[in-house]
Amino acid sequence: MKRREAREKALQTLFQMDNTGLTLDEAIIHVNEGKSNDFFEGLVRGTVENMSEIDESLRGKIENWSLDRLPKIERTILRMSLYELLYMKDAPAKVVMNEAIELSKLYGDEQSSRFVNGVLSKFSAE
Repeated sequence: MKRREAREKALQTLFQMDNTGLTLDEAIIHVNEGKSNDFFEGLVRGTVENMSEIDESLRGKIENWSLDRLPKIERTILRMSLYELLYMKDAPAKVVMNEAIELSKLYGDEQSSRFVNGVLSKFSAE
């Protein structure tokens, strides 16, 4: 599985966990149909394990919004992308940002990509 597909499946897994009672392992198995992929699983598990630190970082960058008020898809994309930017560091920031913007165009509304880009830009400028 290529990283683009792994990111999309990771987004689906994290979003599903946010909207259902599935556990981390149940969501991974459900979305990835039992197939193994280290990047996908690392992205999902890392995002979940570091959620409170990621959310704290987000709170400092989103203006006029609270995390609870963010649309769930944007919040999930931001969390996943921030995990990759802040903790994985094996992909260039521009690649991570571009992938996040593309996911927000695919799954969000017409404003999602601009919002995601604006928030992530604040992190890549650091």
